[in-house]
Amino acid sequence: MKSMRLTVYTDYSLRTLIYLGAKKQDELTTIQEISDAYNISKNHLMKVTHQLGQLGYIETIRGRGGGIRLAKLPAHISIGEVVRQTEEDFHLVECFDPESNMCKIAPACQLKGVLAEALQAYLEVLDRYTVEDFLGNRDLLMQLLQ
Repeated sequence: MKSMRLTVYTDYSLRTLIYLGAKKQDELTTIQEISDAYNISKNHLMKVTHQLGQLGYIETIRGRGGGIRLAKLPAHISIGEVVRQTEEDFHLVECFDPESNMCKIAPACQLKGVLAEALQAYLEVLDRYTVEDFLGNRDLLMQLLQ
């Protein structure tokens, strides 16, 4: 049974953005550094950072002494937007996916509307926050990530 939770991919995306946000504004970081800090797969992070770059959240500086950094100010990175762009789907129940819906009561069911409303409320809460909101204690964050 699938519960309403974020994928590992989205979790790593958010953690990467928080890590980069906690660094000094133009300070470069490597994927290996983030991988080591969170003890997560470098290969997985490479996919995450590639997409975050394509979405315009981070920029990559190539060459010797290169690395990655935020492409926007942390206050301009909406958590709700990141979640919408990194989650595979929001099919909380079978009937949310018209291609695989086999539920016999779907045409008469009122639960779908309630769950859609709950999902909308969930995303609206995330929309109220930016990466900046999670950087209140940068020094402690960086200390924990060393």
